[in-house]
Amino acid sequence: MQDYSSVQYERLMPREARARREACPVAYLPIGTIEWHGVQNPLGLDTLKMHHLLCECALAAGGLVFPPLYYGENREQALMEANAGDRGQIAAVMGLPPENFDPGYMVENVAAQNRAYHNLLIHILHEIKSLGFQVAVIGAGHYPLLDHARAAAAAFHQEQGWPKMAAWAMSGYELVQGRFTPCGDHAGKWETSLLLHLDPGMQDLSRLPARGETLIGTSDNGVQESNAEFGRAATDAIVAVVQDRVAELLMNIDRYQGHGSPM
Repeated sequence: MQDYSSVQYERLMPREARARREACPVAYLPIGTIEWHGVQNPLGLDTLKMHHLLCECALAAGGLVFPPLYYGENREQALMEANAGDRGQIAAVMGLPPENFDPGYMVENVAAQNRAYHNLLIHILHEIKSLGFQVAVIGAGHYPLLDHARAAAAAFHQEQGWPKMAAWAMSGYELVQGRFTPCGDHAGKWETSLLLHLDPGMQDLSRLPARGETLIGTSDNGVQESNAEFGRAATDAIVAVVQDRVAELLMNIDRYQGHGSPM
């Protein structure tokens, strides 16, 4: 696995972080969740995938990666354990009662949980800005969090003072749609291959059933043929798009200062 320590903000000495920030004032924030990703993948796949992916972006484009956020999203929407048709089977494999993911289990309603998450993201963006960055890239490894990241970025843009830090959110697959098959999935060939490349040794493909047999909570798109080469090609393509976007944001930072900026 690639050594990412030189681009991880929390691992650097102050002089090292300052030098890298002054060379390229871009911060990357990986966000994700803890969720079932098939019998072959770790539960933190979304966040692990995005953390490594953004470290690759920082190595290519410059800037620093902040610690990943695994927590905080509501646990009742867009979650395999809560909403998948085979949620009962997922709970059984995990040794959990399905009612742990029923509506109301988290005490606060979904709207309140979402607003708390938005506030957390906005808080982090203010913190990143206070540390001297001009651009923040939020990478949503769990695709439904992209909407939350965009909402937080818009609210942050409105309430921050001048000069404004530009904040852009993405999840990766939408940047290269049409170039790969599959392109974006849940624990299928796309996600499994990405992590095979980005963090080798985290998975056990031998646990997958044979083609045609029942998959639990996993995209049935040739996941049995997941491979690191496919993951490498997808990673390189995403990194190239992010690199271009980061360069454009830095070169045209004045465009992102006013109301209705094209984020």
